Amino acid sequence: DGTVSLRSRTTAVLRGFRTRLARPQQTAPEGEQPAQGRRTTPGRQRWIRIMAVKRSNKSAASTRSTQNSMAPVTFTLAASVCPNEQVAAAIANRFALNSVDYAALREATEEMIGSHARLLADTVNEKAMAIHLQRLVGALVGSAHSAGRFYGEKVSEARDLTSRLANDARDEDRDGVLGFDSKAQRARQFAAELGLQAYSFLAAAEGAVDAFAAVTGEDWKPYQRSPMNPDTVNRQAATAELDAFGG
Repeated sequence: DGTVSLRSRTTAVLRGFRTRLARPQQTAPEGEQPAQGRRTTPGRQRWIRIMAVKRSNKSAASTRSTQNSMAPVTFTLAASVCPNEQVAAAIANRFALNSVDYAALREATEEMIGSHARLLADTVNEKAMAIHLQRLVGALVGSAHSAGRFYGEKVSEARDLTSRLANDARDEDRDGVLGFDSKAQRARQFAAELGLQAYSFLAAAEGAVDAFAAVTGEDWKPYQRSPMNPDTVNRQAATAELDAFGG
């Protein structure tokens, strides 16, 4: 009897266990999709939304960076970020720096590129000459533009350091120990030197632009990559290269 009773209790336990295993899963309410995989908690939902926003911002920033890097740098754009004649003269006078002989730099660069082109004329055809000078002038204009942007950044830093309202570390506005210049004064001096450098590079860039017009008979324009597929670009590049051989 004891053995039969034990078997009966064991059978009842196993039957109940099998019943729980075979219990159907709870169905989703009408109109909703059944849950699949692990349940998404509110915290995980917030994390997913944050990561989606970060990916979107990163993609937008990458697009803007690509667009900016592909934008052509014209001489007008370079001149807009460099000091003009009046600003350069004021900088040289106020900071006791050597003034820039803009006209001499412009003329010297024009003559240098003109002489360079004359030496190449016997072995280089007109098409190849134009391509070569276009790249050469583009490098000088790009250099002036980069110098002008760097100058502008340092001017902003000097203004921030000089302004008491924009500077949390008020000690930066005071004279340095043992008569050394303050950090703000050094920033102004550095910006002034960069300004005259940018103005000098701009003079060279203008001379190069003038030389291009004198040699080719056309106004210089920056190279701008067209939004075409790689096959088209390769075909055009191949055609331009074949034209460089002449004949």
